[in-house]
Amino acid sequence: MGCGRLRSLALLGCLLLASSCGRGDAETNVEVSMPDVVEAEIGETAVIDCEFSLPENSSYTYINWFSGEKMTRKRLISLIQDKEDWAEDQYRDRLNIAKNFSLVIKKVTPQDAKLYICQVGLGSLGVGENRTKLQVSKAPELPEFQLAKDGFRAAEPTLQEIATCTARNGFPAPSIVWYKNREALQPKDEETGIHATVITESSGLITIRSMLSARVAKEDREAQFHCQVNYTLMGKNKTAVSESFRINVLYATQNLSFTLDQPNQELKEGDNATLVCEGDGNPPPEYTLFKTEDSQYSSPDGKMLFPSVMRNDSGLYWCKALDLHTLEELIASVDLMVNYLDVPTIFPAGPQQPAEGEDLVLTCSTTGSGPLKFQWQKKGKLIADGAVLNLTFITYEKMGNYTCVVTMPDFPGWVRSRHIFIAVRAKPQKVHLEQNLGVREGEVVDLTCSFYSVPRMNISWSTSNSTVHTSRRKNHYNSTLSVLVTKEILKSGLNCTGENELGSENQHFPLWLKTKEHPDKTETITQESKGVIIVAVIVCLLLFAVLGAVLYFLHKKGKLACGRSGKQEITRPEAHKDEIVVEVKSDKLPEEAGLLQGANGEKRSPGDQGANAGLTLDQETG
Repeated sequence: MGCGRLRSLALLGCLLLASSCGRGDAETNVEVSMPDVVEAEIGETAVIDCEFSLPENSSYTYINWFSGEKMTRKRLISLIQDKEDWAEDQYRDRLNIAKNFSLVIKKVTPQDAKLYICQVGLGSLGVGENRTKLQVSKAPELPEFQLAKDGFRAAEPTLQEIATCTARNGFPAPSIVWYKNREALQPKDEETGIHATVITESSGLITIRSMLSARVAKEDREAQFHCQVNYTLMGKNKTAVSESFRINVLYATQNLSFTLDQPNQELKEGDNATLVCEGDGNPPPEYTLFKTEDSQYSSPDGKMLFPSVMRNDSGLYWCKALDLHTLEELIASVDLMVNYLDVPTIFPAGPQQPAEGEDLVLTCSTTGSGPLKFQWQKKGKLIADGAVLNLTFITYEKMGNYTCVVTMPDFPGWVRSRHIFIAVRAKPQKVHLEQNLGVREGEVVDLTCSFYSVPRMNISWSTSNSTVHTSRRKNHYNSTLSVLVTKEILKSGLNCTGENELGSENQHFPLWLKTKEHPDKTETITQESKGVIIVAVIVCLLLFAVLGAVLYFLHKKGKLACGRSGKQEITRPEAHKDEIVVEVKSDKLPEEAGLLQGANGEKRSPGDQGANAGLTLDQETG
C-alpha cells in the first residue's frame, strides 16, 4: 500500500471520528434533503439524490454514502477533495457519486433493495445526514399454463388437478389469480382448490407457481379458463394474463341422433346426400351404420355418404352407438326419401309423317314421385297445356320439332323433356334462295334449285347440256346446275322441277344480261322488249305523216296564211311543188314508207320516194 493511500485512510479515519464525535457532543447546522423512497427497475440505473446548502465562501469536507441493514450501516463510497474512495473494489463498476453528490447505482439487482444514507461534512459547520429507501422491481414473464392431463371425467366425487400456472423471474414476489369464464376463482372446499409455490432463483428474482384443482361437471366442456399474475413495477400495480384454454371433459353418451345433413332438404335423384349419426358423449361412441343387417359397416365419424342418390336408395337406415366408458349401446333410425322424375315418352313414337290435311294426336306420358305438369312447346314457345296435343289439318306450317316438357311443381327447376319431329307428306315445296340472275352471254353460271319433300323426290332441269349436282339433308333437297349462257337460255330462262309420288312443283329462273359499262348493273334486253321499241318507232312515224298532211290541207284551203312577218312557208323543190314527201329510213319495215300520199291522191313511185325529199319549215321575221 502506497504512502498516499495511507494518508487518505488516516484522513478518512479522522473525519469519521470527528463526525461521530460531533454528532454525540453538539448539534449540527447542516441540513440534508433526500426523498423517502426511490423506485428502480432491476437491470436499470438508480439515482439517489442528496441535497444540502453551502454557506458562501465555504466548501464541503467530505461526502459519505452508507447502506443500512439491520440496525447497522456499511460504508459504500466516499467523496473527499473531489476524489471517490470505494470501501470495496466490488463497488467500483456499479457505484459512483455524481457532480450533484447523488449516488448512482448501475445495473440494479434485487440485493440493492435497502436503505441508503448520505452523510455530509462541512468542517466547522458540522455534519448532517439523511436516508432513502431504494425499492427495486421487475415485471415477471407472461404467465403460462400447463394442463395436468388430456381429459377430465365429469361427475367425479373428488377434486381433480386441472392445470398449473407459472410466472417466472419477477420482483418483488407476484401473485396469481385463476379465472373461469372471466370470474375469479376462490378456494372452496369440495369445489375448488388453489395451491401457490414461491421460488427464489439464484439471481434473486422470484418465480411463482399456482396449481388449480376442481370438481369437473359436464357443463365445464364449454368453460374458458385463464390465469392472471399481479405484480408491482416502479411503484405501480400491474397485471398480465395467460392464454385462455378449455378442458377436455369426458362424459357418457346419453342421446343419439341420426339425420340427413340438411334436415329440410327434399332429395331428388342426382343430389348429394349425407346421413349423420351423432351421440352426445365425449369421446364419441363407436358407430355402426346399416340399411339391412348384411350391409353393416363401421364409420368413425358416423357418416354415410351418397354422392349421387338414386330412388333405390330410399328406405329406413339404422345407426348403433357403443359408449366406450359405460359399454352401453344406443340405436337410432332415419327414413330416407328420394324423389324421381323420369324422361317422358311420346306416343306414337319416332318421327311422324302425316299426309297434308290429315290430323295427328300426340300423347306424352312419364312417371314421378309427385304431382306432374305437362306442356307442349315448339321453338321454345308454349303451344298447349296437358299431356295430349291435337294437330288438325296438318300443313307445311305445322312441320317441325315438338317438345313435351314435364315438371314437378314441388321441385321448381326440375325438368324432363322429349322431342318428336313432324314431317308432312305432300308434293314438293319450293324453298326460295337468294340468287343473282344477272348473267353474260357465253359465261357459265351456277343456279340452285331447293325443295322440301316427304317422301323422296327427284329434281330435273329444262336443259340437258349442263352439269348437275344434287344433295340431300334429311328432307331438304338441293340441285345445283352449271350451264353455259346462250341466246336461247336468255330468251326462255331455265326451269327446275321437283317431283315425288304425290305431285310436282316448278321453279322458274328468268335471266337477264349485265350491261358492259356497268357489269354489276343489268338491263332487260330480251326479244319482247325489242318488239316494244319497234312498235314505238312506227307510231312516231305515223304521227309525223298525219301532221304533214294536215298542214298541207290547211294551206291548200287558204286556212294557213303566208307572209313575210311572223308567217311560215313550206318550200319544195321546183319540180314537185304540189307534193309532200316524208322519208322513212328503216331496214326492217320498208313497207311503211308507202303509207303517205300526195295531196292529189297519187302514189309516188319508188324513184320519187328515194330522192332527197324533205319537209322544210321556214320561219321569217319582219
